[in-house]
Amino acid sequence: MNSIGIIGGSGGMGRLFSSVFSSAGFEVLVSGRNTELSNRDLAENCDIVMISVPIRATVEVIRGIAPLMRDDQVLCDLTSVKKVPVSEMLESEASVIGFHPMFGPNLPGIRGQNIVATPARCPDETLSLFTSIFASEGARVTVMTPEEHDRVMAVVQGLVHFATLAVADAVRTSGTDLEKILSVMSPVYRIEMGLIGRILGQNPDLYGDILRMNPEVMPVLEGFSQSVERLKKSVSAWEDDDFQAFFAGNRECFEDYVTLATRDTDALIEALVNLT
Repeated sequence: MNSIGIIGGSGGMGRLFSSVFSSAGFEVLVSGRNTELSNRDLAENCDIVMISVPIRATVEVIRGIAPLMRDDQVLCDLTSVKKVPVSEMLESEASVIGFHPMFGPNLPGIRGQNIVATPARCPDETLSLFTSIFASEGARVTVMTPEEHDRVMAVVQGLVHFATLAVADAVRTSGTDLEKILSVMSPVYRIEMGLIGRILGQNPDLYGDILRMNPEVMPVLEGFSQSVERLKKSVSAWEDDDFQAFFAGNRECFEDYVTLATRDTDALIEALVNLT
């Protein structure tokens, strides 16, 4: 395979992966809103076609090119949900593999980053080709089924983003001055607040789509609501046994992660202290 066409290749993620495949020796062609080449041109002429468009546009783009793809080609995508896009790609004749880069486009490269691969109709040698390219750039590749991916991302992205945005809204509606809050925060609290600020500085459409378009998110959020209610009850009742049981049950679940989490956050705290 010598050529890859990236639909949406003029966007941030498309440009990043264009660089990755150029470094691997591929001829890279791109289509976008203002390019001479069309999606059809890429589908008819490239060995690999990679779709790098917003979540809400992905299925429409797949449906537009799937009938054009041959069995000697590879069709893949870079979106944050996998079950539905992969199912749509399987309507083509091409080999199919989904990818989810677990990072944003504003990076100089993919070294140290995680990429989830969801091969569907994909020969081992094709999966190996992609994983070797990404590994050569320093990325880590984890293989899942599309269904497993969406269940895991309902927690990794859906739950975490939802909880972060809920905290932001609770801070806003508390009426407490944000400047005063920040002025008394220790580094560990600044790290937590920094994650809120980071998300709020980005495109709300991305986070809205992540929360809405993965069907596995809502059951996780229902569980989150129940967890909040259990915690509120243990706090309001002033029953030490209830709170300790709540805390201990969760500590047991995270037991194998506690040491690593402490190490990582200690490193972040030290870095933050050195910046000030």
